[in-house]
Amino acid sequence: MDGTDALTIEIAGELAKVDRAAWDAVANPDAATYDPFISWDFLQALEESNCASVAKGWQPAHLIARDASRDIVGAMPLYAKDHSYGEYVFDHAWADALTRAGGRYYPKLQCAVPFTPVPGRRIFARDAAVEAALAQAAIGIAQRAGASSVHMTFASEGLCERLAPLGYLTRTGLQYHWFNQGYGSFAEFLGELSSQKRKAIRRERERAREGVVIKRLQGRDIAERDWDFFFRCYMDTGSRKWGSPYLNRSFFAHLGERMADKCVLFVAEADGKPAAAALNLIGGEALYGRYWGRVADIPFLHFELCYYQAIDLAIELKLPRVEAGAQGEHKLARGYVPAPTYSAHWIAHPGLRAAVMRYLDAETPAIAEEAEELRDHAPFKQGE
Repeated sequence: MDGTDALTIEIAGELAKVDRAAWDAVANPDAATYDPFISWDFLQALEESNCASVAKGWQPAHLIARDASRDIVGAMPLYAKDHSYGEYVFDHAWADALTRAGGRYYPKLQCAVPFTPVPGRRIFARDAAVEAALAQAAIGIAQRAGASSVHMTFASEGLCERLAPLGYLTRTGLQYHWFNQGYGSFAEFLGELSSQKRKAIRRERERAREGVVIKRLQGRDIAERDWDFFFRCYMDTGSRKWGSPYLNRSFFAHLGERMADKCVLFVAEADGKPAAAALNLIGGEALYGRYWGRVADIPFLHFELCYYQAIDLAIELKLPRVEAGAQGEHKLARGYVPAPTYSAHWIAHPGLRAAVMRYLDAETPAIAEEAEELRDHAPFKQGE
């Protein structure tokens, strides 16, 4: 495609109305870089289970780009929102500032995977002109609908750079990822750490597994009783951390039915009874640790199930990295190092836009400095 003269962009209020194969063809065109979270199955599971819905403040408004032959050549997962929950890139202060100035921050438009702080593709298009047309269309919709802003969270750095000429501001954040340097085993990975950290991790793993049996379940090996137990764990963690967990049992039922081959569940049993569980999803380039919970308090079991078991599996599958979720400086001592995240923000109100630009001018170098300081405390041998 040389231009966008023959391009039409539509709004899909339900992903169910978009052809599954056509969506996946633009979202995940290459199996080597497969991202489970932007697949039709994952996003549709969120909608069908009513987790991402109008009632929950996530109104689907996906953008679909079609060429002259009516074939889908681009897409953008987009939601109209009346709150800022479930995003993990926090803009509550921006909303408060606009409200104090007499403006209205909500509704806003959010290009994201709901409740999923995982970096990945956000505009799906092979052609740069289609990508730009979709980003510009989101701005046009915001202007016509009276929305305050458009946000693309956990996007790639490259996309943020390409969107800057359209008026999108780039924001930087931090996560902790584990990177596979071609390790043949967990012991080989430990060999790259300082002696003190290596011994500490070994002690943690030994303590976590005292009287505990850890099972790795994948695909159809995950029975309904396993999903039921995992959901019990998820609700316990969600209730303590957020007060009201975002996902329901129906969502995980859809996940198990449609994406079983991408799901890996680590279950820890103590005295023959399940005590904790951690769910991971397999991508083409990473293992994604997503949800964890426990019904018994066992020292260091969280680190074992969420971090060390994930490293074991990533090494076995020869995956380049493990992404174990948002935040958590405690991951640093366990071999997970700071990795930048990016988001792009278009803001309609000139005053708020200027204020956010000043804020980002201060925040961005502070994030970079923090990352550098954290890297100095990584557990690897000096010089690694």
